[in-house]
Amino acid sequence: MEPASANTGFFQLLPTLKNQFIYDPSIKRVFKLFLPADIARTVTPEISSLGDEALQQRIFDWVTDAEKNQPYITGGGRNAFGQPVSTKLVVAEGWRKLQGFSVEKGFVSQGYEAGLDQYTRIVQYLRELIFESSSANVGCPGAMTDGAARVLQHHLRNSKISPEQQKVFRNAFDCLVSRDPTGAWTSGQWMTERVGGSDVSRSETIATYSPLPNDAPLCDPPKNIPLGPWSIDGFKWFSSATDSNMTILLAQTPKGLSAFYAPMRRYNPSLVVSATGITGGTELNGVSISRLKNKMGTKPLPTAELQLRGMRGWLIGEEGQGIKEISTILTITRIRSAISALGHVSRGLTIARAFAEVREVGAGRGKRMRLVDSALHMRTLADMTVEYHAMMLLTFYSSYLLGMEEHPTSARTPTPSVATITPPSEHVTPLLRVITPLLKAYVTKQAISLIYGCMESLGGVGYLENSESEYMNIARLFRDACVLNIWEGTTDVLATDLIRALKHPKGGSDSIKAANSIIINGQRDSKNSSITRQWEVLKAQLEANTLEDLLQDARGILWKLAEILMAVLFSVDVKSGDGPVVREMCRRYFASRSMGTSQDTTSDRPQPSLELNRAIVFGVEHIAVALKL
Repeated sequence: MEPASANTGFFQLLPTLKNQFIYDPSIKRVFKLFLPADIARTVTPEISSLGDEALQQRIFDWVTDAEKNQPYITGGGRNAFGQPVSTKLVVAEGWRKLQGFSVEKGFVSQGYEAGLDQYTRIVQYLRELIFESSSANVGCPGAMTDGAARVLQHHLRNSKISPEQQKVFRNAFDCLVSRDPTGAWTSGQWMTERVGGSDVSRSETIATYSPLPNDAPLCDPPKNIPLGPWSIDGFKWFSSATDSNMTILLAQTPKGLSAFYAPMRRYNPSLVVSATGITGGTELNGVSISRLKNKMGTKPLPTAELQLRGMRGWLIGEEGQGIKEISTILTITRIRSAISALGHVSRGLTIARAFAEVREVGAGRGKRMRLVDSALHMRTLADMTVEYHAMMLLTFYSSYLLGMEEHPTSARTPTPSVATITPPSEHVTPLLRVITPLLKAYVTKQAISLIYGCMESLGGVGYLENSESEYMNIARLFRDACVLNIWEGTTDVLATDLIRALKHPKGGSDSIKAANSIIINGQRDSKNSSITRQWEVLKAQLEANTLEDLLQDARGILWKLAEILMAVLFSVDVKSGDGPVVREMCRRYFASRSMGTSQDTTSDRPQPSLELNRAIVFGVEHIAVALKL
């Protein structure tokens, strides 16, 4: 025997990742379930190509650069002679490259392009999910940009605003949905303050109406875009995407909490822009960066404390209706939070599958076997896959509802399976109102444990920051995913929001009716009455108790309703493509939630086996690839 050294002895064969669009069985199932065949054929080549691009070495090099060269602020806010100057935020080249890639691929703009109607969001968010774990968190400003674009689009279409404000909003909207990296914008979203956290009602930011004179400097002279008539002062405690081009923020006015649009920069004709004394350039629009946040994860994403003094902005909607305006953004950012979480799970499982194909472990009596041949290991990954698939179904059903709300006049016919859970137009918004907080709370919370399970499946190497082989870095995915359950509302905040929506005097009953219709219709042909019974018990609890009584069990209610909806969607998925693998997945999900079994999922059911678990983990058509047969 020869002793090992740093360069001799055993070296683990490197895992090889495969295209998630092709080899993630859950992605393939939701793609087939929710998209009509003609749309699926049209978008398949581009999404498949994106799946390959997301795994290219140049992408991971950008991620590593963004992780190692984290954002920082230059100077101390004063020049050499003590005069105050704007601080400058510096971000990594890798971060800028990833943002440019995201813009070119249309991860925001596709949501506002014609051709896919109510399926627009499904395709858009499926693409985002595939790229998320290769993005170094540029999906965060992407989510806020998506939400800001939706708010501005709504007011450009439906509000009676002045021609001047139309021009301002149109310019911002066009930049937000551009695919040109040289002119595209990202947006921030400033709500959180020291006084309230997620409770924005006690905002200490004040907006004062004080129009500028006609000869005042413009925001953007080449485009003749004026600065806003409102002056905003305050302090924002968290501002993700501090390098953004604009923001949507909340501030108090005499009529209450209101929403505003504000550009991040403005033109200053007296600003010295060179050592030779040339003047005239852009500066921050009444914003100064107090400090950057030092976070557990999302390191490349610049998050800061900001002081606002004379920031110029434009009122969005009516004074005192800020929460209403922000809710439009929250619908999108909360769904995209679930997309991001599942993007990390998808990549984690992709890595775990690849590792299982090459890693050998002891099998007793001196024998060795690959993890893919371990009955215990494959059962563990199979159970994780079942949980992941249930959340994928709920997330893309929510994306489908969002698409229906945004395209109410579409004449496209859904697939037969999805038709059974497609609500009438009057139920779409009430159903989306309750599903959005439920989705974000459940998926982002549960995804953390699944990503940890993927990290654990690699043993000690999974715990390492594998920046040398960035594509293997599940530790990065884990710490980045933890924020998704916190930002845009913690579990308790979202559970409270859910109960308020269900008990709202003007819409709560509609939400319950909409949920009831989906659950009953989704189970209409099923022999399993357990789901319906559990829903009837929950519905009776919701209808019989007051808001105050329900709040103390808000988490339990959210969890139960989420799992009932996922069980219904699992049943629909079985009907869309019956087979022993999906039937077994459905059976396991039902059993884990004490929902019994159904004839749909037990007929000809094989006993759990290594082969069946492999089929769940790898997909039926890819088992031979995994086993190298």
